[in-house]
Amino acid sequence: MLILRCPAQLQLLEETLRKSLPTTLPVLGTVMTVARGNPASHEVLVDSWPHFSIVLTRLRPEVLDPRDYYTNQLSVFYRDKGALQALLEGTEAVTQERAFQILGKDGTEGTQGSSTLHLGPLPEPPQFHLWVAQGFPIPSHLLSQLGPGFSIPHSAMPCCRMPPGLRLAPVSPSHVPLLNATWAQGGNARSGAFLLGLVRTLPSACLLGPRGRPVSWSLLDGQGCLRHGYTVPAWRGRGLSGLPLAVLGRELHARGFPIYCSVLPQNTASLHALQAVGFVPQPGTFYMILGTPK
Repeated sequence: MLILRCPAQLQLLEETLRKSLPTTLPVLGTVMTVARGNPASHEVLVDSWPHFSIVLTRLRPEVLDPRDYYTNQLSVFYRDKGALQALLEGTEAVTQERAFQILGKDGTEGTQGSSTLHLGPLPEPPQFHLWVAQGFPIPSHLLSQLGPGFSIPHSAMPCCRMPPGLRLAPVSPSHVPLLNATWAQGGNARSGAFLLGLVRTLPSACLLGPRGRPVSWSLLDGQGCLRHGYTVPAWRGRGLSGLPLAVLGRELHARGFPIYCSVLPQNTASLHALQAVGFVPQPGTFYMILGTPK
């Protein structure tokens, strides 16, 4: 496997991956993050260059904790199933000794890889739907806060007003305990450390209440995916989630990133919030495979 480090190579790969959206969304997001400073310490590997059959993104081995599947995010795009099997059998990226998470479309990247490697019984993989912002409409009254740069289709504008006493701000490391306690996939020390890493290295946005405590927020991960969007129960029903999303959307849009997130199909509150701010579902189902070492 070859590690792509040259900016020209990463740019060419980015252009190629865009032709296979939405299947390539997690891989494309990671490649773009690596090419724009690599704050999440990932690396991009291909089986050959410039003509490749498979792309793998992973955390750089020298910064990897083999027990931490939160930070060890993998993404794979392949054109040939034989190339996938050869890759997974010939690399230490996915083994029984290393915790990992991998998001794959229609179960192929994750389930086929785990069976090929004989990882043993894994939890039933949760199913996610990917949602992508189309044009990312922003209410006109927020433009003074967010600045220029967006097209605002009037018919798609959400009905949302900034309640008195709230203000937009980046998420602070001091907010991480609240984020970790409210995250369905969190609540432990490793998830807290993962969220802290996201807050310190990648864009985030939140609405702070009158006492400076977050009431709604959204983060970005190393795959360019919006993570842990949440509004505290007392502030729900006011359309507030669109405001942090608008802040992150502006920054992602300016950098050329696709604006996307993964959502469990039963999470109706998040689905309604995403629809209200112009996100649309993508075809197919994505599966999250989590592996932990013996």
